[in-house]
Amino acid sequence: MDGLQEYFSETHHSIREKVRTFVDRELRPFVEGWEDKGQFPRELYRKAGEAGILGISYPEAWGGSGGDLFSKIACVEELMRCGSAGVVAGLGSLDIAVPPILSSGTEEQKTRFVAPVLKGDRIAALGITEPGAGSHVAGISTTAKREGGCYRVDGGKIYITSGCRADQLTCAVRTGGEGYKGISLLVIESSTPGYSVSKPLDKMGWRASDTAQIFLDGCRVPVENLIDTEGQGFYIIMENFQSERLQLAVMANMTARLALEASLNLVRERESLGRSGRPPQWLREKLADMATLLEASTEFVYRVAARINAGVNQVKEISMAKNFACTVSDKVTAEALEIHGHQGALAGTLVERLFRDNRILSIGGGTQEIMKEVIWKCLGNLLPQISLGEID
Repeated sequence: MDGLQEYFSETHHSIREKVRTFVDRELRPFVEGWEDKGQFPRELYRKAGEAGILGISYPEAWGGSGGDLFSKIACVEELMRCGSAGVVAGLGSLDIAVPPILSSGTEEQKTRFVAPVLKGDRIAALGITEPGAGSHVAGISTTAKREGGCYRVDGGKIYITSGCRADQLTCAVRTGGEGYKGISLLVIESSTPGYSVSKPLDKMGWRASDTAQIFLDGCRVPVENLIDTEGQGFYIIMENFQSERLQLAVMANMTARLALEASLNLVRERESLGRSGRPPQWLREKLADMATLLEASTEFVYRVAARINAGVNQVKEISMAKNFACTVSDKVTAEALEIHGHQGALAGTLVERLFRDNRILSIGGGTQEIMKEVIWKCLGNLLPQISLGEID
């Protein structure tokens, strides 16, 4: 990765060193135990907050440690080296729950719902997905009806990362009629009467992150917890999706990188044991293909991130980058599993965990099919004389 200088400065490298130290001390030695338990200690949020990890790329005015988009990328890449995407997703649930408050919330909301989260004193989660509405955000059915100074919220959310322990939920609700124009965002605190959560959902991957179904039964939420105004929720969510998709693309590339590195290490170990000094042709070609795909995907994601960092609209490109990164990660983790053979299929090994953790990446933040629809709509805008419906 000789071209990193183009994207990462000395400041970014300092962030890497800080995060790497945190990973070596607070994460890597305990990952296997957390995977078995299905969660990591709540205390880890406080430790990450004190170390300045949670605040990377967030404004200092609200307790963040500042930095640009590549500060966040450097942080996520180093966190992923703990070998558990579940730990990274759990610690990072604030990265999808807090930005809507920062971008569209009031000063009072930022004081209450952002600063304590960046310190690690509170856990924040995002509530969009419902049993009957996943990638189709405009189809959510959780209602929020205005009753005096409160909204009465009824419905529920599912597959919520950090949902079991979240103190606050940035929640998509329907305050108006059908479709995207009726959607708003509320911050709902878990202490609200009528708010309850399921037991942790048992998952194939991301096992170290607690994931829950949330039930909202007549929750009375203060009007002051409305983000922006009624009917603006869909637009805020769509904007928020761009950063989530970028982060998932970065996680996909790091998943592939760890799988490739594990495969190369296996080859070196075999050589050190006195086996054939040169791997067979099929293995050399497989590793070359894996490395080539990863290099292309990494450069693509970095380039898109650089343009986002410069304020250039990248809705189409980030959708492409996420799909490409996830496709590459699919292939590289599968190839790594094959290279490791029976050893790679053993529960608890790094390659086995990478293979399982990888599967959610192409689903979260919008499925590959949804990404293709976004891409197509953007391409359609380049064909103003032709109706999208006229093209098969």
